Amino acid sequence: MNVKLIKLNKNYEKELGEMIDEWKYDIEVNHTNHSPWKIFKNDYHNFDYYLKDLENKEEKDGLVPDSVFFLLDVDRNRLLGAVNIRHYLNERLLKDGGHIGDGIRPSERGKGYGTEMVRLALIECKKLGINKVLMVCDKTNPASRKTIINNGGILENEVIDEDGEIEERYWINI
Repeated sequence: MNVKLIKLNKNYEKELGEMIDEWKYDIEVNHTNHSPWKIFKNDYHNFDYYLKDLENKEEKDGLVPDSVFFLLDVDRNRLLGAVNIRHYLNERLLKDGGHIGDGIRPSERGKGYGTEMVRLALIECKKLGINKVLMVCDKTNPASRKTIINNGGILENEVIDEDGEIEERYWINI
């Protein structure tokens, strides 16, 4: 597995479009999760704006500063997924968001990329001074649960989110 986390740049505009289009189709057809939300909030066709608005540099409108990375398959030059690292938690994120939001594009799921992406994201968290990471997943999402547990996640509890769904809250000590 020759993968690494990258910051998005103009060189990956085409690959981003292919990944987002595949993912959006899966969301529409199979009603799957659109995590991390940050990569879907803007239209990638306006790439310069998409790139400029991808991360929060400061706390604003209930959103905390964050960093967004994309998982790149180096050998295929293919974007496999994305991870959003929130630099700290506010009250809402402490309940049902956590430090990390992540996702793997549909055609690449079930191959271990999610586990590896979270492992790499935890290294980035450590660089940010985050030593204890909260990750949250839907109780109905066994793949996310497995990814979190594979990276040392310990279940603290379950909460009901604002949509009435049960969320599992895991802590990972780095």
